[in-house]
Amino acid sequence: MRKEVDFLIIGSGIAGLSFALKVAPYGKVCIVTKAGPEESSTNLAQGGIASAIYDPDSYEKHIQDTLNCGDGLCDEKTVRLVVSESHQRIKELISWGTEFDKTDKGLFDLAREGGHSEYRVLHHKDKTGAEIERALLAQVRKEKNIEILEYNFAIEIITQHHLGIDVRRTTPDIECYGAYVMDMKTGMIKTILSKVTLMATGGTGRVYSTTTNPNIATGDGIAMVYRAKGKIENVEFVQFHPTSLYNLHEKPSFLISEAVRGHGGILKTIDGKEFMQKYDPRKSLAPRDITARAIDKEMKISGDDYVYLDCRHIGKDELMDKFPTIYNKCLSIGIDISKEMIPVVPCAHYMCGGIKADEYARSTIKHLYAVGECACTGLHGANRLASNSLLEAVVFSHRASIDAIEAIQNINFCHEVPDWNDEGTSSPEEMVLITQSMKEVESIMSVYVGIVRSNLRLKRALDRLEIIYRETEDLFIRSTLSPQLCELRNVINVAYLIIKMAIDRKESRGLHYNIDFPSKSDNLINTIK
Repeated sequence: MRKEVDFLIIGSGIAGLSFALKVAPYGKVCIVTKAGPEESSTNLAQGGIASAIYDPDSYEKHIQDTLNCGDGLCDEKTVRLVVSESHQRIKELISWGTEFDKTDKGLFDLAREGGHSEYRVLHHKDKTGAEIERALLAQVRKEKNIEILEYNFAIEIITQHHLGIDVRRTTPDIECYGAYVMDMKTGMIKTILSKVTLMATGGTGRVYSTTTNPNIATGDGIAMVYRAKGKIENVEFVQFHPTSLYNLHEKPSFLISEAVRGHGGILKTIDGKEFMQKYDPRKSLAPRDITARAIDKEMKISGDDYVYLDCRHIGKDELMDKFPTIYNKCLSIGIDISKEMIPVVPCAHYMCGGIKADEYARSTIKHLYAVGECACTGLHGANRLASNSLLEAVVFSHRASIDAIEAIQNINFCHEVPDWNDEGTSSPEEMVLITQSMKEVESIMSVYVGIVRSNLRLKRALDRLEIIYRETEDLFIRSTLSPQLCELRNVINVAYLIIKMAIDRKESRGLHYNIDFPSKSDNLINTIK
């Protein structure tokens, strides 16, 4: 089966949906998502979207907080661009039906999170992402020019490689012609040709054993672009959220929003003692890299499996009003957070690097854009400031749409692209070959490439991963494709990139802390080309 669209979008979170709404009046749009359209990292985002709305806050304060949090690796031009465009993009979200909480006086009820010097986070209770996803999907479903292909898995983006041309990382002008996409219900692999393609596939949390990301977050976009010889940047900076709910065997891990600490929650050891004052003068409101490392150290010192987040002093009514989702979730496992402390533990949460993208979200592959968590725009640097991610997504989706609308006027479909060829393959006899390899990758990354790293751990991780890579590539060549096999392959690719860039970065910076290089250097860019 072959299909031609002007705009192909891979992913159905805030990045993909907002782009779709912008480009729909200018051509045929197809959104490919490997689950239901509402299943995304956006949908799970609790905290909110950051913007300097009222005095005494200002764009400059937001810019400086972002730069400080990024630990010297942010692109200041990008930071200023995103912050300065924040008001217009938030107005747009509201015009599409998003409802942010307001006070009795009709002003936005702004929250504060770690690393922020002011109250500037717009939110909808503690389920802001779900509210944005709801509003955007409602608008998308009204557009006749937008088609959503649910439960369809993007396998590879199509480039000159598929025309029999040798494409290497040094090849100039690599072009994207669309993507091969598997219907997950039938197994049929279709060829979708497009004039431009937007990669909006979200994060990489499934590379680790425990993550707050949805189960679909297997780094598909980053892996596809890497295999297509696009540039990947700074993926060693994996953000571990300091406070996921300690609840054994629950996947994904439930997030305890940073807004809880912004509202007065205090981190304590199991014996009830505060400890963040030992690590940062901002205490429980320190940026995530500092807070996660502090918790990790306290757990190693004590031997405990978690620490506590104490909200008992806030008051039941206020907790139920501000954080109803968190309150009810904890209550469902027997914890009344107005009377008991919440057991929390750091957990893989956000990828700060990704597909290298410029100020218009253009990747290094022509006609291919990257937006959202799968992209590296330079905004986050070595550590993302809380609630900047949703903002980044809408700003760069808007900028990508401006460029793409103009670009399609001069792009033709590549009709020479062949259909997917799976002759000579057969279904794997044992699914355990895939599921066990996935568990091994998750374990390797969690044990050796977590919050604190060392040269020895990274080398061991790379050696172990090499074996699984060779086994999986052999399985891929001779097997009829399945979503599970494709996800495993993508996870291995992303794990390799994280380890390789962590090894190459001979310093500690932001989210990458290596005990063999405890201080920073001037090695500021880490790109695999």
